[in-house]
Amino acid sequence: MDGDIKDVGQAVKVYKALGEATRLKIALLLADGEKNLCCSDISGKLESVAGSTLSHHLKQLTDCGLLNLRKDGTYIFYSVNRDMAQKYAPYLLT
Repeated sequence: MDGDIKDVGQAVKVYKALGEATRLKIALLLADGEKNLCCSDISGKLESVAGSTLSHHLKQLTDCGLLNLRKDGTYIFYSVNRDMAQKYAPYLLT
């Protein structure tokens, strides 16, 4: 039962993060063959998203476990956590 409660809590975090249109676009962008993009690359592919707003969205997606991040010098590269997406948001992987 405790494992089920944890899964429900995690699912709520993921769905809440994906419930915002820009975050869903980011997740779809990263899941659709665009792997390991930095913030500026993502910003270039999305229109009219300010840098600070994009950082907030990326933090929300990372905090819920849907995105992985990898630091390389001063750059942070983001990619979809495929295990998490498969479990809670398989739509992203289709």
